[in-house]
Amino acid sequence: MRKSFSNLPLTGVKVVDFGQYIAGPAVAMLLGDLGATVVHIDPPDGPMWDSPANAALMRNKLIVNLDLKSEDGLAKARALCSEADIIVENFRPGKLAKLGIDFAAMREERPELITISIPGFASNDELRRELRAFESVVAASSGVFTDMGLNRVLMGVNPSFSPLPLSSSYASQIAASATVLALQSRQLTGLGDQIEVPLAAAVMEGLCYNSIHVSDVPKRYLTQREIEIERRRIEGLPMNVSYEDLQELLDPFFRSYMCKDGRMFYVVCPSHKNHARRCLEVLGLYEEMVEEGLQEEDDTYKPQAEWETDTSLGVYPMPKFWADKIAARMKEVFMTRTSHEWKRMFGRAGIPGAPQRWLQEWINDEYAEASGLMIDVWDPEYGEMTQPGPVVWMEESGEEALTPEPRRWVEFDEALKVLRKLRTDIPDPEDGIEQEGWLSGVRVLDMCNVIAGPHSASYLARFGAEVIKLDPAVPLYDSWNTVMYGMSQGRGKRSILADVKSEHGRKVFEDLVKTVDVIFWNAPDSQIKRMGLDEAGLRKLNPEAIFCKLDCFSGVRRGVRSDYIGYDDLVQATTGIMLRFGGAMDRPEEHAHVGTIDVMCGFGGALAVAAALYQKNRFGRIGRGRTSLSANSGLLQIPFAYDYRGRGLFDEPTGPEVNGYDALSRFYSTASGIYILLSAYEADLPRFRNVEGLEEFPDVPEEDRAAFLAGAFQSLPATEWIDRLRAADLACAICQNIEALRAENLQEADGTPGTDRGSYSFSLYTDHPSGHDVTQLDPYAVRPARGRVFALSPTEKFGTSTRDILNELGYSVSAVERMLKSGQVSESWSAEYLPS
Repeated sequence: MRKSFSNLPLTGVKVVDFGQYIAGPAVAMLLGDLGATVVHIDPPDGPMWDSPANAALMRNKLIVNLDLKSEDGLAKARALCSEADIIVENFRPGKLAKLGIDFAAMREERPELITISIPGFASNDELRRELRAFESVVAASSGVFTDMGLNRVLMGVNPSFSPLPLSSSYASQIAASATVLALQSRQLTGLGDQIEVPLAAAVMEGLCYNSIHVSDVPKRYLTQREIEIERRRIEGLPMNVSYEDLQELLDPFFRSYMCKDGRMFYVVCPSHKNHARRCLEVLGLYEEMVEEGLQEEDDTYKPQAEWETDTSLGVYPMPKFWADKIAARMKEVFMTRTSHEWKRMFGRAGIPGAPQRWLQEWINDEYAEASGLMIDVWDPEYGEMTQPGPVVWMEESGEEALTPEPRRWVEFDEALKVLRKLRTDIPDPEDGIEQEGWLSGVRVLDMCNVIAGPHSASYLARFGAEVIKLDPAVPLYDSWNTVMYGMSQGRGKRSILADVKSEHGRKVFEDLVKTVDVIFWNAPDSQIKRMGLDEAGLRKLNPEAIFCKLDCFSGVRRGVRSDYIGYDDLVQATTGIMLRFGGAMDRPEEHAHVGTIDVMCGFGGALAVAAALYQKNRFGRIGRGRTSLSANSGLLQIPFAYDYRGRGLFDEPTGPEVNGYDALSRFYSTASGIYILLSAYEADLPRFRNVEGLEEFPDVPEEDRAAFLAGAFQSLPATEWIDRLRAADLACAICQNIEALRAENLQEADGTPGTDRGSYSFSLYTDHPSGHDVTQLDPYAVRPARGRVFALSPTEKFGTSTRDILNELGYSVSAVERMLKSGQVSESWSAEYLPS
């Protein structure tokens, strides 16, 4: 499989993969892309999910077909497991143990073993653990399809279907990062771990920016869409806004514009001090808007009542008067050039914007190919095949990751021989260090903004890392972006404010860098070099530190768009997610959830850091971890992100009218007015004979199935149908909404992480530093048996820890006062935590 010598960070790590469908195989794929040797075990008849996507999910893997229900097959599987460092599975809780692969028993014999289980629902969720937890069932149960974004609520498309495998994608990144965090800990302690990451908990963590609730949010943070939803609910009006009317409720710096070539161009530059102004300058509208009276407040962190005007360029959301005025002119100007021209002009000017493209175009995009975001792999079944490139990589070994081995079927003896050739080198537990959390003793400097990078650092804090968040003394983003998002991504951190380009700030920055083990930053390479955090510069400041970069468009290789700045939304536009969701070029829609790719990229950053720490602990190599939003989009679209000669149409469910895949797998309304999701296959048809009221369904012609079920489901309430379908072991779920899940699974914050509370767990912070009551999802998706998961402290006000951190760095009281007086270091951005 692998070359005789490899610089990939997980070289020599042995993985046995029992996974089926997406989540389990994707974890093993991520590990294989980072250098692990993977043996995948399939049933005798092949994978349970027969899809061309398996070519990517199975790359870098040896595939062995075994019947675990036979004594011979079970004995061979156990023999492979006895050689493994890591074992992966994603079945219902306890299913693999019943077959004879018992992780707990294996770890008693081999405490160094790391196992990762990815069930649909948590093993300590008595209500749901035995359900047939297919992807869409977990999504429906977790509120993914209901109230799916402000747009769909206003248009009355509720519930709303999406084919993106959010649950599996989030779970695979979380599970892979947790696995490698446990692996790097094992190099210090000699001890492995038994880990569970439920799909339901993973998708809730992926949507944590959607489920947070802050009481009494000042009106300045409410968008036009939120105001309109509230108005319609109060007045009892229907949610029936047309797509065209909806566009006029969007912020002018956060919407799509039609261009000369009939393409839409997505502008995403709200909330930043410079981006909106640059946007108007490139469009030739800045002076015109200033003459019309548009101003820029020096300090938007003052209460809005103290502003000179009703808005400021660079804040979000803008009031309707200015939004309409600016958008009207932007529409006219965008029609003067093609989307390709605007892409270059925005990219070169450092303005976040991107043309709308279909997935098929992205897969075959020249930049995607040149950068390694899409790669060519020869597959024994499909021939030359285009697949997503590595999602996470090291700068020093990324080139090697671009040439994965194609999947290969082998006999048991060959697979066992391959595993036995590799030696596991770990300390004896008696000689290892004691460690409470996997990252206890690790110190992290977070220099990132928005969601992906800061979320990655916050995620590490739950495993014991000490995290310091360094932000500018004067903010670049407005408070909607920093404070509102910060309530989620600032948890478990201490905050210091310093202008790193100033004399005092630079000294503080360098002193911090010298004290940490890991540094996160989402800056362009040119800025990283200027700050001395490129490889050569960091070696002088702190040769032992690991640097991790997260950005928007990067792949392993540099290309024309590598340094273009951008956000989650722009990757959705570039890679076809928005066109799929909207259904047509003239009606793109943002995939409804805040941080759809952002949060996944954050977990990818954690995987990069974990791999770098393992490489450092095992081989003594200091690496630089990388991931990007664009790279993660390949994982998010793994069921259809591939191409080969003879491939069928790119015909995954598209547009707002879609309610599922077919009559057996879609939404149905019930007599109670509540929607249920049915998730069945042709092989399930005989089960319907055991469902009272649906006994005749297997005899219904295929073209009449939807009408038959639609009529039948209207005869009884949703709960009754769910009971009847589940009694026949048919997969189904009520389409829950996040608000209800939050209310049903809420408790007062008690200093525990929620890992013992089933598939859903929220905490209410009545003493939140903001002065508001804040309800947040608990940090609970990763459930280790050995390593501790810590509850995260609420996000402190920006700058709260400035003095303490400076004192710890050795600065005298008088020196600190001088720094603060200079303005180059600060204790606060505003009098209020959440500016009013």
